[in-house]
Amino acid sequence: MKPVLKGLAVAAVLAAAAGAAAFSPDPESAVSPEARGVAQAVTAAELAAWGRERGDAGALIMAARLLSEVPVRQGEGPEPILTPGRLLDEAAALSAGNQPIIDAIDRLREPMTRGVRSSPFGAGPVFTVKQLQARESWGFEVDARAGEVLRVAAIGDGDTDIDLTIRDQRGATVCRDGFGDHYPVCTVSSRTGGKMRVAISNRGDVWTSIQVLSN
Repeated sequence: MKPVLKGLAVAAVLAAAAGAAAFSPDPESAVSPEARGVAQAVTAAELAAWGRERGDAGALIMAARLLSEVPVRQGEGPEPILTPGRLLDEAAALSAGNQPIIDAIDRLREPMTRGVRSSPFGAGPVFTVKQLQARESWGFEVDARAGEVLRVAAIGDGDTDIDLTIRDQRGATVCRDGFGDHYPVCTVSSRTGGKMRVAISNRGDVWTSIQVLSN
């Protein structure tokens, strides 16, 4: 098997495993297309991190493919920090001039320039980009819909560890992801709905950019 194809095959297996294991909501709660989009974006971020650690261009190409399928709606802040185009640029930098890899990147870039025409992820998750100083935290409120999964992810630029916490109206913690990575995600099933408070913390000693996704 050619190296680029082998890398893509391994990446596909990893992506499928990550997507199946990381997001298992209450079976009684509905999962919106946008919530599934958040999950796929996080899987792409995890796969991209795996590829960077191993210098695997194929993994970054697969991450770009996963991400390119998810439309997003812009909230506050500048442009997203995790994009298919940037992932493909990283893959090209790792390709060492390998022509099959370059060809695979070029084939993927062409349809990406036309945008997502039809998606199983609805209108797509909303994203907000923020910059957090060292040890800084930032929070915001969301309205959880009754009987529907709320999914929130914070994808950092890789410089520091990011923590994510969601609390209900009483201040009780309903989800916390503080596993020491830069792409925490919380999935909350709420039968009653209502306002919830999301808190995101930069645990590092340097500033970082984060891209927050939610449905």
